[in-house]
Amino acid sequence: MTRSFLNHRKSLGLVLGCSITLLGCGYSESEWQAQLDKYNKLASKYQATEDELAKEKARADKLTKELEAQGFELSATGGALEEYKQRAAALERIKARFEMLRSKLEELTKLGLKIQIRNNRMVVSLPGDVLFASGRAELADKGKEILGKVANVIRSDADLSKRTYQVAGHTDNDKIQSAYALNQFKDNWGLSLMRARTVLLFLVAPVDDEKKPGGGLSEGLWSASGYGETDPVSTNEDAAGREKNRRVELIMMPNVEEMLDLKSLVNEPEPSSKAAPKAAADTKPAEAKPAAKAEAKPAAKPAEAKPADPKAAPKK
Repeated sequence: MTRSFLNHRKSLGLVLGCSITLLGCGYSESEWQAQLDKYNKLASKYQATEDELAKEKARADKLTKELEAQGFELSATGGALEEYKQRAAALERIKARFEMLRSKLEELTKLGLKIQIRNNRMVVSLPGDVLFASGRAELADKGKEILGKVANVIRSDADLSKRTYQVAGHTDNDKIQSAYALNQFKDNWGLSLMRARTVLLFLVAPVDDEKKPGGGLSEGLWSASGYGETDPVSTNEDAAGREKNRRVELIMMPNVEEMLDLKSLVNEPEPSSKAAPKAAADTKPAEAKPAAKAEAKPAAKPAEAKPADPKAAPKK
């Protein structure tokens, strides 16, 4: 029983005391009984409201834990009954929406791709070592096959095909060593950006292109960024961890409705001593609103690759 309710009952006790005293002061017992009935009804209504508040708070807390377990960062908030109801309803909408999107992308897990939520965004992670040869930014045949299947899943669904996406390239923390890679990319940021751009160009290329068929996705809904080694998902201390960090991510950007929902629920990330991941470049701002077609489309084709360096490039 809450403190406010105890105080309310204490007030009722005072009323009872006063009623006994004032019975001899001209007030009939029936009049005082009517007043007591009125206060009892108010007390019952108050307790019912307290019980409903506790129920809605428990519902909101449960949904918060479920979403946080999936990768969302949600703020803890207090408030009255109506605020908890609104919070719980918003959380339920977010949960239902992302479960629907996850189910649509579930087919991609059969290809060995990982689907998760990072920083409140749905992310499809593609292993870099499958897409590219070591130290190169040209798609391998296996990489084209996987990207073709990914594009087909997105293109074939009315909801997924209208979403806005970002292709994000990532590397491990091994520095580029070969002369060819240094000349082409300069550093890990350059390598990650060019790999992301290569994936982007393939995904938006026409499916029926005779020379270089692609994924047939809308170029106005896609952008590319390179993060180099700044956003690892595993340790760089061993080979297995570095392999996980060498990846390309397809990030589904939040739409307007989701941004409005999340704005009141999501905390800004806590500042830390470690610098936040920084993209080397981006063909358009990472916003829910699709960029203009001219911004999303790369301005020029990448230079033709030079003959491969006979020395094996370090794994990236």
